[in-house]
Amino acid sequence: MADERALRLTITGLVQGVGYRAFVQSEAERLGLRGWVRNRRDRSVEALIAGPPEAVGEMLIACRKGPPGGQVESIDLEETAAPPELAHFSVLPTL
Repeated sequence: MADERALRLTITGLVQGVGYRAFVQSEAERLGLRGWVRNRRDRSVEALIAGPPEAVGEMLIACRKGPPGGQVESIDLEETAAPPELAHFSVLPTL
């Protein structure tokens, strides 16, 4: 899509077992973003988010905050030229 930004995020900290994936999905849907989120076996959470640059920026702020009970230590982000082909935002199985 034209004028779209896509980011791959790796979030570390207390981000599993605290509703982090549901939080990310809810925020992404609220902002009209496409992509996915999943837990990783190394206890991090990975997400691919895509949409209008302003909405992606708002999502990044939300991801840094996280849900109540969570504690984000760091977010590694990578701009990607391959936005997801999904029409919505999904929670994927653990990788």
